[in-house]
Amino acid sequence: MITSPSSLRRSERSRRATLDAALELCTEKGYGRVTVEAIAARAGVSKKTIYRWWPSKVAVMLEAFAQVLVGATPFAETGDIAADLRAHINSLVRLISTPPYGPAYSGILSEMHHDEELARSVREQLVDPRFEAAVGRLRRAQEQGQIPEGADLPLAVELLYGPVYYRHVLRKPPQDEATVAALVAHALRSLSAGSAPEEAAAPGQVG
Repeated sequence: MITSPSSLRRSERSRRATLDAALELCTEKGYGRVTVEAIAARAGVSKKTIYRWWPSKVAVMLEAFAQVLVGATPFAETGDIAADLRAHINSLVRLISTPPYGPAYSGILSEMHHDEELARSVREQLVDPRFEAAVGRLRRAQEQGQIPEGADLPLAVELLYGPVYYRHVLRKPPQDEATVAALVAHALRSLSAGSAPEEAAAPGQVG
């Protein structure tokens, strides 16, 4: 069946309305009280329409959050890796500290501990692409001589993101800009320290 342009526009409007409604309701009611029925009513679409595109409420939330995350937390390339990482992580902290995105993401993280399929979707749609993008940004900085050769770039990404999500999951106060600056400086110093060549041990010597 050939879909007409007007039909495509209607479908996109309905999809966008559904994603927006899910996030709005999450702010108003809290993640646990949001239902597919409520999302459908707020978006002006049928439950059948929602289930045609998403298998569950949490799948709606995941797509809504993932789209906002990518747009709100770009990896800038100014030639200064420290400044670019500070800007990126500050944007991430602001996003997950602000309704509806923080509550929506907390709900997703909670649900994925009980749903292996959701956990896989979170990794495939959200975690893995962002992880690879972060490693790629560090690799380009490495190619420009800002990060030593041999540095463990995947580990650096975990050092940068780990404290942010630790505070978010445990509902501790989010980092301020000074804390983010200290985090970035520490991670970059660790890359330099970790890439320093070790002295070879003498034969039979235990290092």
